[in-house]
Amino acid sequence: MREALLGHIDVAAAVDGLRRLSVNYDEADAPVAHQPGNWHVDNPRTLIGHEPTGPPVPGGAWEIACGLVRAYEFSDPDIVRAVYRPSEELLGRDMLLEGRFLALRFYLGVRVTEVVDETRDGQRVWGWGYQTLDGHLEQGKLVYEVVKDLRSGEVELRIRTYSRRAPIQNPVVRLGFAMFGRRTQLRFYAAVGQRLRNTVQEILRGAQPPTPALTGDGLVVAPSGVHHHPLERFTLHSHHPGG
Repeated sequence: MREALLGHIDVAAAVDGLRRLSVNYDEADAPVAHQPGNWHVDNPRTLIGHEPTGPPVPGGAWEIACGLVRAYEFSDPDIVRAVYRPSEELLGRDMLLEGRFLALRFYLGVRVTEVVDETRDGQRVWGWGYQTLDGHLEQGKLVYEVVKDLRSGEVELRIRTYSRRAPIQNPVVRLGFAMFGRRTQLRFYAAVGQRLRNTVQEILRGAQPPTPALTGDGLVVAPSGVHHHPLERFTLHSHHPGG
């Protein structure tokens, strides 16, 4: 487990250490509608599937997508992986993200601060969102929502997010993030929707859902089924690189 994700770092201690960190921006600075200021405000949407009209169908696209989103099984492992304790309540859960870019690995903390479970405007909505913690390369909030339109039967993944670059002391990391951060961010949003859609459709056709494996430390690495590559030993690791 330690070699697979964080080299020689004690992963359990790294995850538990997130409890001591705070959200790394003042929410009073968060953008308001139509006034983003220096924030990136994004709302990408991806069609995941269709169901009959009315409430979500047991075992249907909406229910399957909710399970995958809850477990973080929809992330593109080539861009972001996550470690968390599934025994913790979703609301308030700390997650250690591994951002991956070429031979670089950035370890960043986030905290789940919102859970959505409601029917609004003729739509059934479930999801959750996190905010960035001290040391993250970005400042902001990201919310994933699985939405079923009760009239059309369409099931979508909707992302609501605002973000900006955090202060970064390392000039090389700062330059790299300025050059590639936004492009990688948008690529991640598109990849998440594509992966979730493909996985939901495969399960609807009879494939087995991914099964997160619990480590001896009571942690889950998500998405599941990702294996350690021998060349990982040559990657460069940076822990909480943001200011």
